[in-house]
Amino acid sequence: MTSTPLPRADGRERTAHDDDFEKEKTTMVSKRWRMAVGSDDAGLDYKEMILADLRADERVESVVDLGVPVDDPESATYGEVGIRLAEMVAAGEIDRGVLICGTGIGMAISANKVPGVRATVAHDSFSVERSILSNNCQVLTLGQRVIGPELARRLVSEWLGYEFDSSSPSNEKVSVITRYEKRAC
Repeated sequence: MTSTPLPRADGRERTAHDDDFEKEKTTMVSKRWRMAVGSDDAGLDYKEMILADLRADERVESVVDLGVPVDDPESATYGEVGIRLAEMVAAGEIDRGVLICGTGIGMAISANKVPGVRATVAHDSFSVERSILSNNCQVLTLGQRVIGPELARRLVSEWLGYEFDSSSPSNEKVSVITRYEKRAC
């Protein structure tokens, strides 16, 4: 007896790419992450909440708080915090980081200026999944003014559960970016 793959939700015929995608979806992680979290004044409340969640998560080996501090929320801009966290990723001091500002956009732009770092804004589960499985992003950015607190917590938790598979079809796509980046530096 041969099993027939389920049809695509859009009614089109399945392709080899669909099968690769389904295999990638099962790539969940069992390692413990070295993390950092940071925000500007517009993301401070969520940063404190996410920081507490990360400290309690058994998948997290360590977590560094890069600010801004509660008692001095205007002590650093999103650019300063985003670059500082991304430099830690690039130096191998941490595996991943979470950055929060008003929209997540400024933090992503800042972190992406650091060579070797891939940061993305993600406000839904599918984007969080693909940020790792398709793009090997080390930094997740969120917007406190865009999503609610429970969704932010859920997305970070989901994000920790994925690990990039270097044998996946996405590896060559990520390598194109890495090669360009090395050439441009």
